[in-house]
Amino acid sequence: MIKSGQVYRLSVSARKGSKKNNIAEVLLIENFGIAGDAHAGSERQISLLPYEAFDVIRERLPDIKPGDFAENITTRGFDFSTASVGDRLCVGAGVRLVITQIGKECHNDCYIRQAVGDCIMPRQGIFASIAEGGPIRVGDTIRWEDDHEHAARPLTGGGKL
Repeated sequence: MIKSGQVYRLSVSARKGSKKNNIAEVLLIENFGIAGDAHAGSERQISLLPYEAFDVIRERLPDIKPGDFAENITTRGFDFSTASVGDRLCVGAGVRLVITQIGKECHNDCYIRQAVGDCIMPRQGIFASIAEGGPIRVGDTIRWEDDHEHAARPLTGGGKL
């Protein structure tokens, strides 16, 4: 069972609809979002995506990188496949997140969908609100807050396009 992983990349952008830039540290503000990110204050305060999900897209778009799906936190070694709305996550020393949405509709003009005919965000993206804010850094641990069972599944993008 995979109970923890790590923050692989952190990404923010000043404008909605633009690619996010990778940075080493962000400040999460309780019930608001990431300081300096265009989506702060929206119903989708923060987004997460497992880096392992990039594998299927990378076959056709080798230059794809964290932040290109507009996710804020790209994780590594952490399994979201059993996540449910309401589950709680701990990140770093004291940040607490509550999962509010799993997946989202892909924009018709998403350059990834246009290039490869698929997008992983609708199936594997996770959105959360910030219950307890604070700084997080690349390399911080991410884990389930409680000990309820989250069955381990393979951490791959799985399948072909």
